Amino acid sequence: MTSLRKLGSSDLEVFPLALGGNVFGWTADEASSFAVLDAYAAAGGNFVDTADSYSAWVEGHTGGESETIVGKWTKARGNRSDVVIATKVSQHPDFQGLSAANIRAAADASLRRLDTDYIDLYYTHFDKPEVPVEEIIGALDELVKAGKVRHIAASNITPERLQASLDFSDREGLARYVALQPHYNLVSRDTYEGPLQDVVIRSGLAAVPYFALAAGFLTGKYRPGTTVDSARAQGAAKHLATERGPRVLTALDEIAAAHGAPVATVALAWLAAQPTVTAPIASARTVEQLPALLEVAELRLSEEELGRLTEASA
Repeated sequence: MTSLRKLGSSDLEVFPLALGGNVFGWTADEASSFAVLDAYAAAGGNFVDTADSYSAWVEGHTGGESETIVGKWTKARGNRSDVVIATKVSQHPDFQGLSAANIRAAADASLRRLDTDYIDLYYTHFDKPEVPVEEIIGALDELVKAGKVRHIAASNITPERLQASLDFSDREGLARYVALQPHYNLVSRDTYEGPLQDVVIRSGLAAVPYFALAAGFLTGKYRPGTTVDSARAQGAAKHLATERGPRVLTALDEIAAAHGAPVATVALAWLAAQPTVTAPIASARTVEQLPALLEVAELRLSEEELGRLTEASA
């Protein structure tokens, strides 16, 4: 049985792979989403990541489709207390921004869609620098005190704003961020490594990286001269045009072959082994895509292999 990992300073214990809910209600309909969630849970998975804005970008969608599916699933399976649900605020078309009033209203709307009394981990999805950190943390602290949210976290934030938020929480004795969700993977290291990672290390936060597979590029299915039928193909294929992309694929191919493991598993294993990272996030449209993701819980790369990937992705 895969051992769970402690999420930062919180009392949450999570599977070493967070299941991304961005596809639920978008490229995976309700039945497919339920099947993926069932298979993830059957493998010991307990960490589901969604957001109130998923999938507002799809024509005819209003946002909240993913949360609704997750809520229906936990209700149907009667497993709410076994699942760590993370969701986010600031981007829903009807609940834009991080004013105190919006945070309160958005949280209530998320709770209704998730059909639950509490959110385990509540992220500020995109920081809004025009709103003082005091207002944001104050509103989040109210949600924690009211029992609507267990722990708070941040995503898409500068090192300065993250530090200011933590300092304010410490000074006033208010709820404090326990995790950061950064954009981080083998072909995108620059936004996280450096000052942001330094704050995370200093403050004892957990990193839960999104785009862990670079929109599918690090699954190895994007190669020179191939076309892939995927809603995310454009975002993934751009990495082929860099020097780093093909160099990383070559290293991944060789290490994957040595372990008899999928390329995606090796890419996730590198990420999971990085300092501060508790659980990368990856999504699966179908049950067939899931084993390569779940295997990250078991695959251990040698120091030499990790170094090789770090060098290839420099």
